[in-house]
Amino acid sequence: MTLPNSRLIIGLTGGIGSGKSTVADRFAALGATLVDTDLIAHALTGPGGAAMPAIREAFGTAVIADDGRLDRAAMRALAFSDPAARKRLEAILHPMIREQSQREIEASTGCYVMLVVPLLVESGAWRERAHRLLVVDCPVEVQIERVMRRSQLAREQVLAILAAQATREARLAVADDRIDNSGEPAAIGPQVDALHSIYLALAAQAPAARVTS
Repeated sequence: MTLPNSRLIIGLTGGIGSGKSTVADRFAALGATLVDTDLIAHALTGPGGAAMPAIREAFGTAVIADDGRLDRAAMRALAFSDPAARKRLEAILHPMIREQSQREIEASTGCYVMLVVPLLVESGAWRERAHRLLVVDCPVEVQIERVMRRSQLAREQVLAILAAQATREARLAVADDRIDNSGEPAAIGPQVDALHSIYLALAAQAPAARVTS
């Protein structure tokens, strides 16, 4: 696969609670440009966000918070109880996220781009935009415990979120690179440092030579 963009793009993904943000921040500290689709989505659905008029029209005020932002808890409950609602939301947000992420990639000045996409494996369109796929991995039970502790969600709610994501096995099957985040946070650093060295070397090559798998 050869991508038209001259920048090296690493697609970073992992299941909920896997530690994607922690890993992404470490790469950013080393000089990579982060393009985080979650952050883009939050901006689009914040007060005055570009997606809010269409969301209000599609779903009414029941999913709008008092300050005008998307009520994520209400939207999450609706989306998981009604697959059609989730598809309507995705039809609004995904094109906007893709456009903004492309603008950020084109404006990037880092040594390479770390494109953070929670559902990268589930979406062929996102996978096609990355030269390599990096999966942040940990056991499912660790994911569940982290999300319950962090977000104060019931176990059943976390299981519902996991059911809408690719399995751990599916992510690992397509990964070019993997970071094991099943243990102590200190174990992340050496793994990131090693991959950073590889990515720097790849970024120095011609685009067509970057993808080896």
